Amino acid sequence: MNNDSLKKLLYRFRMVAIAEGISFLILLGIAMPLKYFYNLPEAVKFFGWAHGALFVGYVYLAFNVMTEFKKSIGWLALAFVAAILPFGTFALDRQLKKEQAAMS
Repeated sequence: MNNDSLKKLLYRFRMVAIAEGISFLILLGIAMPLKYFYNLPEAVKFFGWAHGALFVGYVYLAFNVMTEFKKSIGWLALAFVAAILPFGTFALDRQLKKEQAAMS
């Protein structure tokens, strides 16, 4: 893979990671309280579906980044843990942003 393709892959992964992190925070901070305090399960249904789709895309792209950038399986595990912790993907994004800047 050439340098431009690697930059695009990393950028795509960063954008999906941010979207996944935002969807997780919305699910935890807005949709779940709406479900349990206001009896509106539709919020969890919608945001849960969106978050699930973003999570699958995140894991897929994380695996691609691991293989194309020759990162360790430990990095993939760290990326997975970042996806299940609130604000974790934003912390990972800081590292990825530095990597992307070094590529330019």
